[in-house]
Amino acid sequence: MKILYAIQGTGNGHISRAREIVPLLQQYGDVDLLISGTQADVKLSQEVRFQLHGFSFIFGKKGGVDHYETWKTMNLPRFVKDMRQIPLKEYNLVLNDFEPVTAWACKTQRIESVGLSHQASFQSKKVPKPKSIDWAQLVMKYYAPATHYVGFHFDRYDDFIYTPVIRAEIRNMLVSNSGHYTVYLPAIDDRMLVPILKKIPGVEWQVFSKHAQSAYTDENVRVERVNNELFNKSLASCEGLLTGGGFEGPAEALYLGKKLLVVPMKFQYEQQCNAFALKQFGLPVIWGSNKNWVPVIENWVKSSQEHKFHFPDETAAVIDKVVKQFAR
Repeated sequence: MKILYAIQGTGNGHISRAREIVPLLQQYGDVDLLISGTQADVKLSQEVRFQLHGFSFIFGKKGGVDHYETWKTMNLPRFVKDMRQIPLKEYNLVLNDFEPVTAWACKTQRIESVGLSHQASFQSKKVPKPKSIDWAQLVMKYYAPATHYVGFHFDRYDDFIYTPVIRAEIRNMLVSNSGHYTVYLPAIDDRMLVPILKKIPGVEWQVFSKHAQSAYTDENVRVERVNNELFNKSLASCEGLLTGGGFEGPAEALYLGKKLLVVPMKFQYEQQCNAFALKQFGLPVIWGSNKNWVPVIENWVKSSQEHKFHFPDETAAVIDKVVKQFAR
């Protein structure tokens, strides 16, 4: 059997999930990997057959997507050319983690594909969503269309939705509490974050920044460049995680039993939905309308946070079901 696994390269969550799924897929046949996008800090250990430009959302430095930089990177002629060059008919199964080139290639050639992603869960009307009309809802629906969907979310909201894929390195961590707080907000410049965090004395902050040129310390704030090993170590031993409204990062913190405070990216519909879902579980959120973060963060630091999420290790069973149900 030949399997094509196409992965979105914006953000780290898609690549992190793929690191768990690829070895499972390899048990069923030959797996070719395709990645499009340029914003991931995490890499795959396996060889990537197709590295495409795709359509990437570029992180800004003020809490949202940099729409101008995103627009500049878009190249429709290249997108169409890449679509036509993917040899889809070679494969018995095409899996897609919110990757648009393969998705639209399959759609135009009428080849079945499986959307295997967190975003796939948004096909269900049962998934929590804020009551707002947002153009990005159309992005969620049409960015990477598929003929079948298998989703992941914080809860099993529907019969095709499963709990998060938690990396083995996270599941196998020795968890402790050294009292510090870990921060990962990739769409915010550390030069904006540090002055805010310094206003909360008596707390050690460990910030992982996509924008810092080098590591440095400013009073009670330590800034590191994004590094998977250092971040995992910090997360395993922290009191809590201050992070964006992504999916994998919050899910890992909840799995480890850490306090969680999320800041969804402005004008990013998926993150707004994730934050809305977490809010329903009673977890705190800093929305874009909140201009003064300090009181919220202070209250979060001082308050205990009781939550129990059960994220069983069911990834192998999910992959087995997908292969047996959809391979042709």
